[in-house]
Amino acid sequence: MLNVDNIDLFYGAAQALKGVSLSAETGKVTCVMGRNGVGKTSTLRAIAGQQGIASGKIVWDGHDISNLPAHARARAGIALVPQGREIFPLLSVKENLETGFAPLKRRDRHIPDTIFELFPVLKDMLNRRGGDLSGGQQQQLAIARALVTRPKLLVLDEPTEGIQPSIIKDIGRAIAWLRDQGTMAIVLVEQYFEFARDLADTYAVMDRGEVVLSGSGADLSESEVRRYLTV
Repeated sequence: MLNVDNIDLFYGAAQALKGVSLSAETGKVTCVMGRNGVGKTSTLRAIAGQQGIASGKIVWDGHDISNLPAHARARAGIALVPQGREIFPLLSVKENLETGFAPLKRRDRHIPDTIFELFPVLKDMLNRRGGDLSGGQQQQLAIARALVTRPKLLVLDEPTEGIQPSIIKDIGRAIAWLRDQGTMAIVLVEQYFEFARDLADTYAVMDRGEVVLSGSGADLSESEVRRYLTV
């Protein structure tokens, strides 16, 4: 289980997060929603260890990881799918997937068959350069690369951004399937309300660096949440 407890985060003198708390459990999806610039990505960067926090703490699997570097968190089972995908455009699809081997022991350095079951298009494109894929295919590749690391916590930053509707459905089905396996916790940052609503077991809505609404997905009020999603 992940517990983010009352964290503050700064970029220089600018405070990006103010007392943010949220949690994620194995076998469940926690959705984080809000407009652009309210601190959603900063929260994920704090969880993944890409940005240090000023106060509060982050506990994963019973251990305080607040001061662990990003590579140590990856070895602890935390995988981030960043906004914008950040695949390697000049590497092949196969080589992009193999970059996920870095935190693994040698015996685990192979691409699981389940990745190609979730994203069959990647199997047909293993030798194609990552930069030659469509935006939706690159997003599938970014998620697949994270899954190669065998994560126990999967953190996704706006996986539907700029993606065609058919692939959004594929990604939604993949996230639901991963949740239902009961082996990983999932934190999903999303602005597309319907996508988040359909997947959320729990949710948190952010505004100006703070969590302003949170609760069970079953109790999610569309009208209340949309107030914080519209510009």
